[in-house]
Amino acid sequence: MRIRTLAWALVGLLAVPITGAAQDGFVSIFDGKTLEGWDGNPDFWKVEDGCLTGSTTAENPTKGNTFCIWRGGQVGDFELVLEYKIYNHNSGIQYRSAENPTKWSVNGYQADIEGGDTYSGILYGEGFGGVLANRGQKTVVKKDASGKQTIEVVGSVGDSKEIQSKIKKEDWNTYEISAKGFTFEHKINGVTTAICTDERPEKRAKGILALQLHAGPPMKVQFRNIRLKALDSKSAQTSKKKVLLLAGNASHGFGGHDHLAGCSLLAKLLNESGLPVEAEVHSLQKQGWPSAEKLASASTIVIYSDGGGGHPFNAHLSELDSLFDKGVGVVCIHYGVEVPKGPSGDAFLKWTGGYFEPNWSVNPHWTANFTKLPDHPVTHGVKPFKINDEWYYHMRFRDNMEGVTPILTDLPPKETLNRPDGTHSGNPAVREAIAKGEPQHMAWATERPGGGRGFGCTGGHVHWNWGQDQFRKLFLNAIVWTAGLDVPSDGVKVGVVTIDDLLQNHDEPIPANFDKAKQQAQIDQSNSKTK
Repeated sequence: MRIRTLAWALVGLLAVPITGAAQDGFVSIFDGKTLEGWDGNPDFWKVEDGCLTGSTTAENPTKGNTFCIWRGGQVGDFELVLEYKIYNHNSGIQYRSAENPTKWSVNGYQADIEGGDTYSGILYGEGFGGVLANRGQKTVVKKDASGKQTIEVVGSVGDSKEIQSKIKKEDWNTYEISAKGFTFEHKINGVTTAICTDERPEKRAKGILALQLHAGPPMKVQFRNIRLKALDSKSAQTSKKKVLLLAGNASHGFGGHDHLAGCSLLAKLLNESGLPVEAEVHSLQKQGWPSAEKLASASTIVIYSDGGGGHPFNAHLSELDSLFDKGVGVVCIHYGVEVPKGPSGDAFLKWTGGYFEPNWSVNPHWTANFTKLPDHPVTHGVKPFKINDEWYYHMRFRDNMEGVTPILTDLPPKETLNRPDGTHSGNPAVREAIAKGEPQHMAWATERPGGGRGFGCTGGHVHWNWGQDQFRKLFLNAIVWTAGLDVPSDGVKVGVVTIDDLLQNHDEPIPANFDKAKQQAQIDQSNSKTK
C-alpha cells in the first residue's frame, strides 16, 4: 500500500475534520476511508465500514502476530484515544514499539484487547517482558542485579471483574492510553484499567504505534476515530529530526576519504527527501568539535572521518555515551568504524554492536557482491548490488551477535589476505575464518535499550561509490532509521547523482587530468547492473 512521507502526513492530518478533543491538540491519524499512512499486510488489513479492520479466517490464518503500523512517525510522551470492537480472540495497541526483522512484526508496550474476560486493559510487553501490569494493578517494573525482571505491585486501580463489567462485548469501546515519561496509564470507557512505571534499563523513550492481529483462532478487530496528541517536542510527528553529519579531516587525497564531499551530498539528499529531517554538515577540520548544544539537538550523529587512535570520538566517549543513552542515534561510515581496543572499542560495541579492532579486523580493497539482503528498515528499497571498495571485514562484534542484525554480508576471496600479518592486513584468526568459508559482515544495525539505534558500514573509501544508487540508498535509509523515523517501504529517495554532483565540496583540489566522462561511465555502468 502507499505510505505518505511524514511531512505530507502531517499536512493531511491537519486537513481532516477533527471532533471532540481537536481544540486540545489531538489530531486524527486515520481518515476512515483509506489505509493512507498505515502499513499492514493487505491479506489481513483493510478499511471496512469506515473502520480500520483486521481479520483472519480458518482459510486465511496468520502464521504469527501481524501488525498494521502507523507510518506517521514515532511518539515519545503522548495521549491516544480510539474506539475498538473485537470479535473473538486477542488484539492490542502497540506504542513506543520497534519493528522486528520480520515484516509487519513489532515489539514493545501493548495496551491489550481481547474477546474474553481477563486481558483487556492490561499492559503487555510484546516481545518485551510479557505482562507488565495486570488489570486493576499499579506496578513498577525493574531488573535486579542479576538482570532478572521483577514486577512490584504498588497499588490498585480497581477490581478486575468490576472493570470487565464496563467493557462491552462485540460492541464499541473507547480506549485511552497515556505515556508520560516512563509511566503508562490505560483506560477503557473512562475507567482506569492499569498503571505501570517502567524502570528497566531497556525501557523505551519513543517508538512506533501499531495495531495487532493475533495468530490463532479466526478473529476480527475494528478501530475508528483514532486520535493522537503529542505531549513533548521530541515526538516525530510534530517536529523535524536533526541529522548532524560530522565530516573528518582530509587525509587520503582526492577521490578517497572525501569526508566533507560525502557528508555534503548525503545532507543535500536528506533535505530533499520529503521526510521530516533537517541535515547539517559540521566540518571537524574547519570548525572543530561541535558544541554541547549542537550535539544535544541531534536525533542522530553521523561520523565520516578517519579513525583508529585519531578517531574524533575517542576524546568524547563520556559526552557521547550520555547522548546515546538518551536515544540519540549514531552512524559510522568506513574508517569511522575503527577505534582502539579498550574503552573506545567497548563504547562502540554498546553504541553500534561492532567495530574494526586492530590485529583482528582487516582492510583490503576488493569487490563485494551482496546477493541477498535481510528484511530490515535499513534495506527498504535496496536491491542486491556489487561494488569495489575498501571493505573492512572480520569485525569485532558483541558476543553471539547479541542484538546485532547483519545488513551486508559476503565471503571475501582468499586474495584479500595476500599481505603479511599486521595491524590491519592479516592475523591467524581472520585467515582461519576465511579458510573455513565463514561469511563476513560489512554493515550491521542494532537497537539499543531505551530505543537508540546504531549502524556501521565499512564501505566508503571510494568517493565515486556515492554515485551508486543502492550504496547511497543504504546509507540514507540508515541515517533516517537511526534518527528514529520509519523508513519508507521503498526506501529514502536517492535522487539523481551525477559526476558533477560528486565533484562538489572537496577538501582537495580536482586534479587537472581528472577524466569526468570516464568516471561517469563507470558510475552509469554500476547502476545499470541493478536496474
